Amino acid sequence: MAVFLCPHCAHREVGSERTEGHQPRGCAKCGFGFLFEMMDDYYAGPLTALVCCDRQLRVLAAGHAAMPVTGWPEGGMIGQDVVEALHLRFPSAADDPVAKVMEWGVRVQGEPCTFRPRGMVEDRDAVVDLFPAYDDDGGMLVALTPVTKG
Repeated sequence: MAVFLCPHCAHREVGSERTEGHQPRGCAKCGFGFLFEMMDDYYAGPLTALVCCDRQLRVLAAGHAAMPVTGWPEGGMIGQDVVEALHLRFPSAADDPVAKVMEWGVRVQGEPCTFRPRGMVEDRDAVVDLFPAYDDDGGMLVALTPVTKG
C-alpha cells in the first residue's frame, strides 16, 4: 500500500487513511495542500529538510525543517532550481544521483553530498535521499540531512 508524506511537516499516512470520506485531501496534521506519494514508508529525521520539486527541478514546497537546515525562509526557495538553491554537490561528478532519479524513476538513498546554506560561505557535509514522484507531474522529493561532526 502506498504511503503519503507531507513535505511540510513530515506526517505520514497510508493510502486508506488518505481517502477516508472518498475525497483525497491534504495533510491531516498541518493542513498543507498536497502529500507526496511514496512506494514505501520513509521516516525523515528531525533535522531532515524536505523539499518537493517539479519535473524541471523547481522547488514547489519546502518543509518545516528546511529553514533551519538550509537558511532559506519559508517560501524563499519556491520556483528556484533545487540543486542551485542548495548548492548541492556530489563527490562523483560522473554519477549524478539527481539525473538518475529523474531519468530512471528510481530512489537514491544515503548519497553523500555537500550543500551550502543560504548566506554561508562554506559547504556542509550531508546525506541526501531522493525519491521520484509517481504521479503525472513527475517531480522529486529531496530529503537533505546534515552530517553532524563529533
